[in-house]
Amino acid sequence: MEQDESPSTGTGRGAIVVTALVTAVVVGAAAYSLGRMSAPGRPVPGNTSAEAGFARDMQVHHIQGVEMAMIIREGTEDEGVRLLAYDIATTQAHQAGQLYGWLVEWRLRQAGSEPPMTWMMAPDPAGDHTAHAMGALMPGMATSAQMAELSTASGVEAERLFLSLMIAHHQGALEMAEAVLDRTNHPGAVTFADAVLLSQASEIDLMTRMLADRNE
Repeated sequence: MEQDESPSTGTGRGAIVVTALVTAVVVGAAAYSLGRMSAPGRPVPGNTSAEAGFARDMQVHHIQGVEMAMIIREGTEDEGVRLLAYDIATTQAHQAGQLYGWLVEWRLRQAGSEPPMTWMMAPDPAGDHTAHAMGALMPGMATSAQMAELSTASGVEAERLFLSLMIAHHQGALEMAEAVLDRTNHPGAVTFADAVLLSQASEIDLMTRMLADRNE
């Protein structure tokens, strides 16, 4: 079916992204009602805890991942890239919803009282990883200029840019997951972070091969 709107206008894309983010919130509500993060007798993470900071910041990180995936689905006709983008969008929307649900269950605000990434700025107890730099973007986050460039690109150019940005984005998520693992023994947070490490490391390998194919 023909569309009058060019990919760069963003109207249709914006509607898709909004739908995906609404889905994330709905999934979060379901996560809250169907599977609780806090068992009886287990301390509930506090407002400035690593668990709460991770839940807030990884939501923001994942939401940008969903947006990037939706942009490339409109910017290319390559079925392999479109399928990858669909998988990333659905997985990260679902996980963002889970993180939303944690904060609801813990009776914490979705927005914290501290600046983003504060929980990563202190060295971890084991001293194995350095703190995240004060004032820096979340690890792997694309800049506004990069998102604008992706929105106006198309075809192979868009595929290369998407893959490069998403590889960096996934690497940032791995850094955040490793950081929370160094700062928590909360079973739910550990399970979630381990899942991020496993799935996103696998997708980095796939995207690295896909990018190499497009640079030949």
